[in-house]
Amino acid sequence: MLSNKQIDDYEYLFIDDGSKDKTLFVLRNLSEQNKKIRYVSFSRNFGKEAGIFCGLSKASGNIISLMDVDLQDPPSLLPQMVQALKEEDFDCCATRRSTRRNEPIIRSAFAKLFYKLINAISDVEIEDGARDFRVMKKTVVESILSLQEKNRFSKGIFPWVGFKTKYFEYENIERSVGYSKWNFIKLTKYALNGIIAFSTKPLLFSSVIGIFSVFAALFFSIFLIVRKLLFNNSVEGWTSLLCVILFIGGIQLLCIGIIGQYLAQTYMEAKNRPLYIIQEEG
Repeated sequence: MLSNKQIDDYEYLFIDDGSKDKTLFVLRNLSEQNKKIRYVSFSRNFGKEAGIFCGLSKASGNIISLMDVDLQDPPSLLPQMVQALKEEDFDCCATRRSTRRNEPIIRSAFAKLFYKLINAISDVEIEDGARDFRVMKKTVVESILSLQEKNRFSKGIFPWVGFKTKYFEYENIERSVGYSKWNFIKLTKYALNGIIAFSTKPLLFSSVIGIFSVFAALFFSIFLIVRKLLFNNSVEGWTSLLCVILFIGGIQLLCIGIIGQYLAQTYMEAKNRPLYIIQEEG
């Protein structure tokens, strides 16, 4: 727990992301027993990003902490993080995992690959193993809330807004109860959303592939014409032709898919739907 010297006044704000268990019932009772405990319950599950945005927009105070309730984020770091904000020249204190112990090997490998890829093609540096668990000054939170995009990727938004940040490392901790609902498909989708949200280089990649394909086709056509004229040797067989057609078709579908993802993001932004709908607040 934090001492009175570290925090003069505080409150707890819980975001219930459309849970189907007794979470809301427990939050009601806690809120009635302690006025420093508040909660917001969504009408359904809107996802982690909606919960983060809602929590930051509803939170008050000059120092705001963001953390999961499954205790994978160690609360024991909070005093050090708050102290760094108050006594050192930092605007934000964030956390990252120093190890991925107890995490599936394949998942860890793809996570490391994702961080290398997104840092190579985006304009912001995202720390490998960075967590959403962080303590921020009000100015940082206001800057985050000023970004009104619907397809949010907090791991990229946090470094994008800037400010002086100090990182605290800790070893991976198993959650105290429950299990993660983030399967491989959901994580892959989330990673792709992050890449699209913070880089336009995939569009450049598709353009480069298109230009390369045009020049390759032009070169191959000239080669066949010259061979026919000089050696009277035409192309035999259909296997090579089929491979070329499949290769070019695959490139086309890949490029169309990349463009389609950006169009889909634009479509979702244009609809301007709310990030979440509140069912109950207390």
